[in-house]
Amino acid sequence: MEGAVNSAYEAVVTLAVQGPSGQTREIEAVIDTGFSGFLTVTPALVTELGLRYRSRGWATLADGSEVTFPSYGVAVLWDGQRRYIDADAADTTPLVGMRLLDGHSLHMDVLDGGRVAIAPVTAEPSTP
Repeated sequence: MEGAVNSAYEAVVTLAVQGPSGQTREIEAVIDTGFSGFLTVTPALVTELGLRYRSRGWATLADGSEVTFPSYGVAVLWDGQRRYIDADAADTTPLVGMRLLDGHSLHMDVLDGGRVAIAPVTAEPSTP
């Protein structure tokens, strides 16, 4: 999977997300290595795709404040496979978190227009 670094120096990838009735939409999402969840989506996308409520979660933001949010089940096309995950609803730019990146390597050429590449890890990491 490939994306690009934008002019705001955000690593952005395009993902296909699918609701329970099969409707699919492509979204642009920013990779956020400080986010330990799978994915965030907007409340508008939750409504558009008819996503099903799963649970309520909470997070501590960078400013130290705590927020609660609803989580919904969604399918994401990832590595050419449909993957069912929980997505947190947040009224912000969609974010790809570390749980979605689990088992993958992430490479970024950090410059405006730089390449972002996500690939499955093919070997166990070596220990020093």
